[in-house]
Amino acid sequence: MKVVLFAYQTWGHRLLDALLHSRHEVVLVVTHPPGEDAYTTIWSDSVQGLAEQHEIPVLVKRLPDAEAERRVREAQADVLVACNWRTWIPPGIFNAPRLGTLNVHDSLLPKYAGFAPLVWALINGEPEVGITAHIMDEELDRGAIILQERVTVEPTDTTADLFHKTLPLFGPITLDALEHMEHGTGERIAQDRAQATFFHKRAAEDSRIDWTWPAEDLVNLIRAQADPYPNAYAYHDGERLRVQAATVSCNRCGGTAGRIFAGDGDGVIVVCGPQPHRGANRGLVLQRVRTDDDRELAAGEYFERMGGYLTSHPVADRVRQAV
Repeated sequence: MKVVLFAYQTWGHRLLDALLHSRHEVVLVVTHPPGEDAYTTIWSDSVQGLAEQHEIPVLVKRLPDAEAERRVREAQADVLVACNWRTWIPPGIFNAPRLGTLNVHDSLLPKYAGFAPLVWALINGEPEVGITAHIMDEELDRGAIILQERVTVEPTDTTADLFHKTLPLFGPITLDALEHMEHGTGERIAQDRAQATFFHKRAAEDSRIDWTWPAEDLVNLIRAQADPYPNAYAYHDGERLRVQAATVSCNRCGGTAGRIFAGDGDGVIVVCGPQPHRGANRGLVLQRVRTDDDRELAAGEYFERMGGYLTSHPVADRVRQAV
């Protein structure tokens, strides 16, 4: 079949490579210009570069427009495939190909529609993640499901681990879904709207540690933001401190959230969780930290003495907010 591809970053690069090694013909590629924010510079293999290497026409757009619609219609493709496309595609484009548009999204829809699904799923302690190939319609990530693939989230997995687990699935699930679309086989399953969740793009604020979260949730946040993602962070003595690794303490710790409580081997226990004054919560054991001048240390080495506090904001900011 003739395929138009809307794709971006390493996910799109991998999918384009799979299409190039298939019986299908990619007749047009539309991609975004290179990004500058932390989340678009991580997995940044160039879709444009791969397409140009194979002499495929390329259109670079932040938003689909009249030119993009014209080029899609002129391509007379059988199907449009979208992968990690970060803006809404209008009906004039996604309905233009004979068979419509297949979207390939890195979550188990209807959960985690929208942005950064692997990060959000890990923060929320999901036992599995995966890939969904579905028909695109007017609502973002809401069309009927053709295929899904699942992978297990292991207790020590980071978002980077989940990326590497799911990336190899993009090509095969797309090619299998295209077979179903071409031959009218397989079941198209409507998404259960009662189970749907939608998440926004992540920004620096979303990596800020809130010490009233339970220790288990903070461990998930820290794993989700482990390198190469922007790390979870807090402030100590007014300076930002990024957390590389942490575990849940075996002990329950009472007091004030953020209190640097006690040593634990090479780590340091911090009081956290809701209503910490009741003493019912397990503490968070910081294991490795990184300073803003890029020194990475065992937490027990960084904190030379116990006492004091880790805060979500610099102390000056906290005072200003209270006024």
